[in-house]
Amino acid sequence: MSVIPEKLSYARSLLVTAPLIFIYTAIMGSISVASSLIDARGRMQHACARIWSRMILWTSRVRLTVSGLENLRSGVPYVLCVNHQSHMDIPIVLSALPMQFRFAAKKQLFRYPFLGWHLKRSGHVPIDRENPRAAVKSLREAADEVRRGGPVVIFPEGGTSQDGSIRSFKGGGFMLATKSKAHAVPVTIRGSRSVLVPKTYHVRGGPVEVIVGEPISPEGLSTSELANRVRDKIVATFGK
Repeated sequence: MSVIPEKLSYARSLLVTAPLIFIYTAIMGSISVASSLIDARGRMQHACARIWSRMILWTSRVRLTVSGLENLRSGVPYVLCVNHQSHMDIPIVLSALPMQFRFAAKKQLFRYPFLGWHLKRSGHVPIDRENPRAAVKSLREAADEVRRGGPVVIFPEGGTSQDGSIRSFKGGGFMLATKSKAHAVPVTIRGSRSVLVPKTYHVRGGPVEVIVGEPISPEGLSTSELANRVRDKIVATFGK
């Protein structure tokens, strides 16, 4: 009996959800790029990204709940550190966090039509994993943005988890926090892997939680110590 609904769910994902996501990306990406010509501060582009993300979650039947937003204050420099279970995490984060921020994302994403154009024009930070010197340069430029009060979102695992565990954290994003003297914020996503498993196109509806933890000051901590503290917080929240 359960095989038929699963097959219907898979067919809906391939024939309805995935095509609509591509259409949303093309339309909102184009609007975002056009708006960048008249909005140098990127507010309209970020608004486009949030509309895009909400359309995706609505189409995918994702029921999102967010807690801990009271831990964030306007104008305070933050590096928001998010565990990465699914490609659905990007629209989830855009929908969940109410402030304007930048992603520090792998350089390959910037090559995609529409999405990459939006990322470039919106001031998001490309990280070249194959060129450590270029990656460090990008993080230094991002540190200047954070010092001016512009939060940056990182996925410190470096990519989506393939087995559902939370992998060790890479140090680049935490170097960004220590250099900019910004608080690192553990942000935990639960449930996104059930919605979209990595390397698949089968989007399933379901509940997703985003929990924003208390910011952690980098003062007196090395990059690795800060990374370990943030990871411990996310692991503990993820397992509850």
